[in-house]
Amino acid sequence: MMSTTDAKMEYVLETIASIGPADETFRKQAREKWKACAKPLGSLGVLEGMVTDLCTLEQTLTPDLGKRVAVIFCADNGVVAEGVTQTGPEVTRLVADQLSAGRSSVNRMASVAGVDVVPVDIGMLAPENEGDVPPQLLQRAVAPGTADLMHGPAMTNEQLFAAICEGIRLVEELKAQGAGLLIAGEMGIGNTTTSSAVAAVLLGKDPDSVTGKGAGLTDKALIRKMEVIREAIRVNRPDPASPLDVLRTLGGFDLAGMCGLYIGGAKFGVPVLADGFPSAVAALCAARTCPNASKAIFASHVSAEPAGQMVLAALGKTAPIAAGMRLGEGTGGVACVPLLDMALSVFEEAYTFEEGGIEPYEEL
Repeated sequence: MMSTTDAKMEYVLETIASIGPADETFRKQAREKWKACAKPLGSLGVLEGMVTDLCTLEQTLTPDLGKRVAVIFCADNGVVAEGVTQTGPEVTRLVADQLSAGRSSVNRMASVAGVDVVPVDIGMLAPENEGDVPPQLLQRAVAPGTADLMHGPAMTNEQLFAAICEGIRLVEELKAQGAGLLIAGEMGIGNTTTSSAVAAVLLGKDPDSVTGKGAGLTDKALIRKMEVIREAIRVNRPDPASPLDVLRTLGGFDLAGMCGLYIGGAKFGVPVLADGFPSAVAALCAARTCPNASKAIFASHVSAEPAGQMVLAALGKTAPIAAGMRLGEGTGGVACVPLLDMALSVFEEAYTFEEGGIEPYEEL
């Protein structure tokens, strides 16, 4: 009889194996449609590419985004014990409570952009009593926080696949509820440390070059953060050729959950907007593990963290927003939704050169 661990691992691996490359037929058709639009060629820049990618993923010239949902994976990280954060781990749950109550930053932005917010407990520390858990917080916890990556792997193989599995299944569930666009968001004190550690290995960079102040560290605390990441890499010796090994040893449950969300997006044909630095690092894990999953990954903004642009470049993605944002919670992804809606409106409804009696522009 197959164990629960083996079943989840098999589900994840079978899902990855089932994801094929993008059919380029609609990419060609979408490009031709953009060329027919009565405007200067390529004049909507990155947004034109995003719409074209949507058409390619959904295999249509009329992409339907349906309900837009920001999925916020909330998790705690054992590395917080090493003094790498400005606040304690209790803040993760406090913010998750505000997400559930609709009062956090992403909730307010989402209310303007027409996006639903679904906070998910993928692995927070246990509350003081069960009565403290708001009903709006989706319960998918793998464990009450990861281990301290400075002294060994952040998670077990079982925990890694359980978290990825939850991310994949969430896509299937949300699609069944009408979701046509997802945003991969996160909330977890210490997750810029885990993200920097994973990024350093996957990008082959010195930890100092990819590590920033996160939520606002002092210069002294930043030095400590870099020291911890270097030691974690030395202790765990993750295999750069195995993104899942890097994720297991140095990552967090939020990163693993988002990794699953991207893989699920490719499996079920649902576009997923990457938010900031942790979200993009999770996307890189997904794309390196399953290259065909890249077809469902869409960049929203360039994080202000040092490796923000580096990770997007490694993904081969260009973000339409460069606003110096570093808030997390899926806020950059939410900010991108109205831009995407506007680009889709032009693509689907603007008049053509022929309709306007205008001589088409020629490509240079």
